[in-house]
Amino acid sequence: MVGNYRIGVDVGGTNTDAVILDVTPGSSRPILATYKAPTTPDVTTGIQEAIKQTLLKASIDKNAIQAISIGTTSFVNSLVERDVSKLERVAVIRLSGPFGRLAPPFVSFPYELRHVLEGPCFFAEGGLQVDGSEISSVDPLEIRGICEEIRKQGIRTVAVSASYSPIDREIRQEEFVREIIHAELPGVKVCISKEVANIGLLQRENATILNAALLGFAQITVAGFQNSTLALDLSCPLFLTSNDGTLMTSEMAAKFPIKTFSSGPTNSMRGANFLANLGDQERKKETALVMDVGGTTTEIGVLLPTGFPRQASAYHKLCGVPLNFSMPHVYSIGLGGGSRVRRDSSSRTSIGPDSVGYRIHELGIAFGGDVLTTTDVVIASGRAKSIGNPELVEKIPAEDVNRAQEKIRQILESAVDTMKTSAQDVPVYLVGGGAILVPDELKGVSTVHRFPFYDAANAVGAACAQISGVIDTFEDTSKMSVQEVQKIVEQRAIEKAVAAGADKDHTVIVESEAIPIAYTTGRCRFYVKAAGEWTGIASTSHQGDDKTALSPETSRKWDLRSPVKPAEVANANRKIPEKDIPVTAEDILQYKPDVKNGEWTLSELDIEWISTGCYILGTGGGGNPHNVYLALREMFRAGATTKVIDIQSLDPDKVVMYGGGIGSPEVAAERLMSSGSGQAVHSLLKFMNLDSSKLGAVAAVEIGGGNGMVAMVGGSSTDLNVPIIDGDFMGRAYPTGWQTTVNVYAKDDKASMVLPTYMCSRDGAELFLTRVKHYKEVDSILRAACMEMGTAAQVVARPLTKVECEKALIKNTVSQSWRIGRAVALANKQANMDNIGSVLVDSLGGSKAARVLLEGKIVQVGRRLHKGHSYGEIEIHALAGDDTTEDPDHPKQKFRGVMKIPFKNENLLAEHTVDGKTEVICGVPDLISVLDAQNGTALGTPEYKYGQRVIVIGITAAPQWTDTPRGLELGSLTAFGYDLPYKPLGVYVKPRSVIEEYST
Repeated sequence: MVGNYRIGVDVGGTNTDAVILDVTPGSSRPILATYKAPTTPDVTTGIQEAIKQTLLKASIDKNAIQAISIGTTSFVNSLVERDVSKLERVAVIRLSGPFGRLAPPFVSFPYELRHVLEGPCFFAEGGLQVDGSEISSVDPLEIRGICEEIRKQGIRTVAVSASYSPIDREIRQEEFVREIIHAELPGVKVCISKEVANIGLLQRENATILNAALLGFAQITVAGFQNSTLALDLSCPLFLTSNDGTLMTSEMAAKFPIKTFSSGPTNSMRGANFLANLGDQERKKETALVMDVGGTTTEIGVLLPTGFPRQASAYHKLCGVPLNFSMPHVYSIGLGGGSRVRRDSSSRTSIGPDSVGYRIHELGIAFGGDVLTTTDVVIASGRAKSIGNPELVEKIPAEDVNRAQEKIRQILESAVDTMKTSAQDVPVYLVGGGAILVPDELKGVSTVHRFPFYDAANAVGAACAQISGVIDTFEDTSKMSVQEVQKIVEQRAIEKAVAAGADKDHTVIVESEAIPIAYTTGRCRFYVKAAGEWTGIASTSHQGDDKTALSPETSRKWDLRSPVKPAEVANANRKIPEKDIPVTAEDILQYKPDVKNGEWTLSELDIEWISTGCYILGTGGGGNPHNVYLALREMFRAGATTKVIDIQSLDPDKVVMYGGGIGSPEVAAERLMSSGSGQAVHSLLKFMNLDSSKLGAVAAVEIGGGNGMVAMVGGSSTDLNVPIIDGDFMGRAYPTGWQTTVNVYAKDDKASMVLPTYMCSRDGAELFLTRVKHYKEVDSILRAACMEMGTAAQVVARPLTKVECEKALIKNTVSQSWRIGRAVALANKQANMDNIGSVLVDSLGGSKAARVLLEGKIVQVGRRLHKGHSYGEIEIHALAGDDTTEDPDHPKQKFRGVMKIPFKNENLLAEHTVDGKTEVICGVPDLISVLDAQNGTALGTPEYKYGQRVIVIGITAAPQWTDTPRGLELGSLTAFGYDLPYKPLGVYVKPRSVIEEYST
């Protein structure tokens, strides 16, 4: 007979834990038995032993076991270790029509990983627009030619990615390509991106490549897990736990090993939730911190009232590879049971981050060794008498014990403060073998909970995992409200979970978000997750998008007879260095840009820093420049160069062309940069009957966001081959195209300084705008046409003379973005993120020009779409710092109160309330940037999420905006409908030119 018993297994680096749960509602003994066995090299032997001993302890019939759930780090470890015996080389086919050629597959992978994984890459017809229409149709003959080259190279694994494939429920391009590959290359493994990750082509493609590389190893490993259970005469279904704390059948895990990568921390939090319910069946649903204390590190996650962990930001990295699939937000600190304790000559105590790890039983003082560890300290304090030999730690001075305990407290309280989502005290659930380190009381914590079986929480989390259904999609909202469409998507997520085996009556929505798309009307992105208890019926149909995942192929007919030639390989001549050379703090301090004869030749390091700075100057808008940076870096690696000059050095007889991308940054994340951006400049010059020899330089229309770097691609030696001007015409990002300093200094209101303007889609459509009644119409007309071009296009405005530029140009903003990015990079390398606010203020000209407005947590996010713009507001609550953890030589600024920041694509004003008094302390045209406090990088308004810890920086605007009534009319709060006068944050400090400083 099958009962409600489940076995959970956690395969760790040192031990394999097993647990048997009785999941019958109201069970008087939910945890029947636990066992800890050493993890074996083959993994399966350790699993067998742990399950076998747990069954013996529980004394139950094997036939009563409903399911076995395994949480494993085997797949992610093989990637971390670059184990070539477990990883396969992957061919990649990207379906994107003419787009994305400048940021090819593997572009964001570290060199060492590329050497292991990178196979031939191909660009092919296909891909979708944001509205679900095709960029172009899949060409079966083209795919057959690609298959011929893959066969020729002997590649056995293929990843397929297509622009906007997660919303492709009707045309099913990726499925069609998979069907062709299977017909042409029998036995070759194919992984399609829509079944692996979410919106964001590059990150989704990266995840698909990693998943594909692991498919062979995953099949062998999962078969080993299955054999382990069969060897024990267990015939129940076998599951693996996924990144979001839900179950995957073993068949699904063999197809999607990447979805197990974060199952360890997720299982510890789900297990803590289960143990908390055991301790108090009537407990209220609450947000809690789960503290998993191991031998080397402590990992802290946020357990939401839903019982699931809070997820990390949309984008994150693993092994240096940017990804975007669901992973829990975990904060790791170098404190564990084996952490070394030291006392320096000034009697200051330090702990870790180095640890004796599993050798604690050999090296720890309480076990006969001579290394003082945190476990020795706890034993000496009398709080862990059953561990080790207490007599061996009696000689440790009481003062040292007290100092070390206080340091442990400070480290933990600082970590708690980092992860809390509000200033209120929050409960902490302890799990992990090192939980003895944690004191019973911590500042900012309401209660420290120590549950029975805390050291087996990961295995408990695996055993109690649920079934989920996830939908990430763009939907039409032109005929129904966003709320109505969201309800429909939520129902689809529930149906998807139920179809996968979740209990229909107890499946609920655990995450639901509607994300408007800037400059797009009638469409919205929805991310929804439903989860419920497993009914006992296994299913294999729930991992990809609804109606598509692992479904029968498209059954389309195509030409099977025409001969084809092997396709051209996009990366055939790409040279890859052997390994990445890490940049140290010393490297940054000694680095000097390449400036000769008034020209600054940009390096990879320069553009990396400029990218960081551009996003910060984007004040929440402008789109993340990262994809433009990757495209530019790839060009540099292929031999291209880009040079920057000051406006003063421009030949007076030459003209400057300026422009950038128009449309939605969200669309740019799926339709990556293509080559030939300089063609727009040539088209406008030809239309105006101007010889191209008149072109002296190009400039960015706005330094904020991706447009701050687009001109660097067009001006490169492989395109226009002209320098970039160190400056732009906004000094930031603004939501509308008429908010430029060119219009501030225009002689009329008919856009004579801007027209003619040219716009192209890069896939065939183009528009010349020559006359309008008012300058504001330029933006509205272009945006309407841009919608028909797929909500992303390239724009170039009429050329400007040197005299016109010298008046309107906000000078040295490329240099400014470089200095900002350099400051962030140095702070990260020097582990100086606690002072990132003051570091950035220094890079921006000092406290007169910029200041930190607030440090705190985002506690509320609201968004809506109106006439194509993303409107909203965030609310940030200040969090008090901890005096005891502060460096006395560098005291930190303390903040109080609540700040509200409304935005229209970009942040508009900062309204600060303290002790009941409210004041607008900063507003446009001054810049307001919200930064991720963990790494100092910018957050765009689409990336704002509840619970993020942030720093708000205010920067004084350039005088082009503030010194004339016209500038304030176009760029201040009155232009956004606020009846508030401009009050300058400080005094503008002109950024120093990099060319001037480093000229040789």
